[in-house]
Amino acid sequence: MRMLRRDVLTGLMAVAASPALSETAPTGEPGLQLGAASPFDPTSVLEKARALAAEPHVPPTPIPAPWTEISYEDYVSIWFDGRNALWHDDPDTPLKVDMFPPGLYYNHPVDVAVVEDGRARPVLFDMAVFDKTDKFPDLPVDETLGYSGLRLRAELEIPGVYTEFAVFQGASYFRAIGTGDIYGLSARGLAIDTGEESGEEFPAFRSFWIERPAPGSDSFVVHALLDSPSCTGAYKFTITHGQPLIMDVEATLLPRVDIGHVGIGPLTSMFQFDETNRDRFSDFRPAVHDSDGLLIHNGGDETIWRPLANPKTLQISAFRDNNPKGFGLMQRARAFGDFADLFALYHQRPGLWVEPGEGWGRGAVTLIEIPTDDEIYDNIVAYWRPDGGLAAGQEHKMTYRMIWGDDSAFGSGLRVLNTRIGAAFEAGIIVAIDFEDGPALPEDLDSVTLLIRASAGEVGRGILQRNPETGGARLAFRFLPGDAELIEFRAQLRLDDAPLSESWLYRWTP
Repeated sequence: MRMLRRDVLTGLMAVAASPALSETAPTGEPGLQLGAASPFDPTSVLEKARALAAEPHVPPTPIPAPWTEISYEDYVSIWFDGRNALWHDDPDTPLKVDMFPPGLYYNHPVDVAVVEDGRARPVLFDMAVFDKTDKFPDLPVDETLGYSGLRLRAELEIPGVYTEFAVFQGASYFRAIGTGDIYGLSARGLAIDTGEESGEEFPAFRSFWIERPAPGSDSFVVHALLDSPSCTGAYKFTITHGQPLIMDVEATLLPRVDIGHVGIGPLTSMFQFDETNRDRFSDFRPAVHDSDGLLIHNGGDETIWRPLANPKTLQISAFRDNNPKGFGLMQRARAFGDFADLFALYHQRPGLWVEPGEGWGRGAVTLIEIPTDDEIYDNIVAYWRPDGGLAAGQEHKMTYRMIWGDDSAFGSGLRVLNTRIGAAFEAGIIVAIDFEDGPALPEDLDSVTLLIRASAGEVGRGILQRNPETGGARLAFRFLPGDAELIEFRAQLRLDDAPLSESWLYRWTP
């Protein structure tokens, strides 16, 4: 069930400036070629999804097997030449679009089209738009080949320099970054049967339509058609780059069958270790993770912070709710010293917040934590699981906003900055929770009420002290697990019988 981290996206060579999109190949690089135009309007993708849903699922035609048998080193020795990007030679179009080659993990092509003035024109596949080293193997080229995904670039920080800010590649996976961040966690269009013993189904974006943006725009629109054995869907992504990057999603899902276990707004990340389980790993770095916690702002207006774990066995947590205000996987460790990694730069990985655009009703924010011994695997999944799932034969419409960036100030209350867990000096285990400083934190910490609860074991009263480095408060308590194989903890700072901090939740296992 673990998914390989798609380092392919970040391992590809940086794109450079060059010639233009045209219908006939210019001198030099060929440029991406466009096919014949057909009508396109806001209902076009939905009509295609409806037509697919009315028929049995037909798997996409796979590319030749030798392309999927190449190594990672082979795959990164072929790359898109940025001089062939869509709208490269048009200074008035503020978006440049690159294509990814087929192969390796990407065993079937996606269709890509350009939309302008109510007409859609397909981007034709052409091996000539790629550069490669002499180490790239000689592979068969036939009509089944196609692009595996697309990358969006714009002027983010330096005029005239077009930097990537979003990628769509692989099943329904996509990534984005706030300006100044680097790629970290991923999102998906839809999750089905994640964590089930019967196996997970991975819906895929089969087609994309990119609207040509107006001059000076910093918002770009991408439409996508989703398909899987159980479901089809029509998606519209309105992407506004910046810090943070804002992605507004409109989705209509059309199940072919009743789907009992469905995940809306699914997020995928990696957590190997930090100060909660540092003793299990021999590593020169103090922590290794793309995200360090699940943040929830629930329908009852409570803000929950759940530090992530790397358990020894698969564990699934469900946080019941009604009309959640938002949830996300966050990276609150933002200093280089938190990781001391000059290559991975984990402190620059974005968090991702999902904010419903309407009431989502009853369900659960679901967190899946999968054991991992290696940082190359994504082992964390989070999503909204609606009660009752999705019924076949009905159209399920929803909207949500995704916020990618380094600002994790969602919800309310003093934020949890860090959690540390380790053996106590005499007996038992110590938990130390650092809360941020803020105007609401009183100078006299004796006036703060400590709420500490545990589902099993023996728990001490806890002490609250000022942390001289953060200026905030540190709550520390000791517990004796006894024979417990699992303990659910809850802790919070309260003042005048009202929440002062987020609610800290944690599942401890031996």
